[in-house]
Amino acid sequence: MALLPLLFTFAFIFLLYQLYQKLRFKLPPGPRPWPVVGNLYDIKPVRFRCFADWAQTYGPIISVWFGSTLNVIVSNSELAKEVLKEHDQQLADRHRSRSAAKFSREGQDLIWADYGPHYVKVRKVCTLELFSPKRLEALRPIREDEVTAMVESIFKDCTNPDNMGKSFLVKKYLGAVAFNNITRLAFGKRFVNSEGVIDEQGQEFKAIVANGLKLGASLAMAEHIPWLRWLFPLEEEAFAKHGARRDCLTRAIMEEHTLARQKSGGAKQHFVDALLTLQDKYDLSEDTIIGLLWDMITAGMDTTAISVEWAMAELIKNPRVQQKAQEELDQVIGLKRVLTETDFSNLPYLQCVAKEALRLHPPTPLMLPHRANANVKIGGYDIPKGSNVHVNVWAVARDPAVWKNPSEFRPERYLEEDVDMKGHDFRLLPFGAGRRVCPGAQLGINLVTSMLGHLLHHFYWAPPSGLSPEEIDMAENPGLVTYMRTPLQAMPRPRLPAQLYKRVAVDM
Repeated sequence: MALLPLLFTFAFIFLLYQLYQKLRFKLPPGPRPWPVVGNLYDIKPVRFRCFADWAQTYGPIISVWFGSTLNVIVSNSELAKEVLKEHDQQLADRHRSRSAAKFSREGQDLIWADYGPHYVKVRKVCTLELFSPKRLEALRPIREDEVTAMVESIFKDCTNPDNMGKSFLVKKYLGAVAFNNITRLAFGKRFVNSEGVIDEQGQEFKAIVANGLKLGASLAMAEHIPWLRWLFPLEEEAFAKHGARRDCLTRAIMEEHTLARQKSGGAKQHFVDALLTLQDKYDLSEDTIIGLLWDMITAGMDTTAISVEWAMAELIKNPRVQQKAQEELDQVIGLKRVLTETDFSNLPYLQCVAKEALRLHPPTPLMLPHRANANVKIGGYDIPKGSNVHVNVWAVARDPAVWKNPSEFRPERYLEEDVDMKGHDFRLLPFGAGRRVCPGAQLGINLVTSMLGHLLHHFYWAPPSGLSPEEIDMAENPGLVTYMRTPLQAMPRPRLPAQLYKRVAVDM
């Protein structure tokens, strides 16, 4: 009972604060917030769809209160351009939840850093060093190795007589590529052997990732109501143990690379080697190196697999598109060799398929929140300092004002008009734009295109027996990234000579 007077006091303070905000600022319209909790209980689980629905009622810029924090969501390309280009500097800070603050050591990485000297320095390292065209090309054999390993695995399973007539969980194969690829690029290690057995370090790596997700999800409600955080204290010990465990594994891998470099006299191209050799040049702390490596793991592990799974679902639902892409592959690659990334420039339709999948199903449909470091006007409305601004990338990419038949999966639209997807055209923003655009965009595009190309060149794809293409569930799971609610099951059938299904292993 002692809590009731306190809650009423907080509710009264919240109402006064809201009244003050309304009198002082012209805020964007939006659903009426409740005292203390704001709109938290009105938001449906799949947030980007909920915000898109509200935009239909209130307009393309809306106010949504997460507890006492104002969140502004924009849902068209003109407003996205204002946020990410015209007022980019005032909106380039990052909102950090308590868990994000702990994981990033208060923004010592790139993803969660506020805009300032540290961010500019680390961003420069990523752009000029880690994701340069030269390094991406040097690491191409790793990407191609892992994609051919996926093809071999699917071929073995679908040609096994015991599996005749069975469908396969597509996500299983895509996840293996994403996991092996990102750990090799970042850490220079393939934690899984040729039989699919994960070694001890790999088990520890997976356990750390799982524990991080668990810790991050444990604070959801308390994050948005600062006045009530004393009721939901941060598990300091759990976060400290998690950080120590993560650092221990990372330092062990860094030490292995340092010893190998001293022994051989030369550095390899993996990101861990690059960061260690650039440490003095850019004055990088150990916290920043560890933070950057785990940023790459976080940003790269799920997103590519998610993008390709959605693309495959669309290709199975649209046999015409699948056939057209395969005809292009047969014409350019033929039936006597396998695809490599150097073939992309001669496969415009395949690139269009990848782009259309990223338009309809961006892996991060709500851009991570940008925090206003000053009062700013967007779309004629006031955005007070300290507010969070989200771009609804999903809604922008389905805006009927700029996209013809926006819900239709039609890769041909990019043959009619080329649309950039690396942050220069605000109609299509799967990798963001402006100062906080994803530095690894080209790496992501290359991997998604390669995985799709190999899957289409090596196999015909059909829905499970008894299921029509139209019955594939295209709904999303709630979350920061958009997994399919019902993981895709499909039936692959080989279409090339058997000798072209072997993994092209590379040790680097």
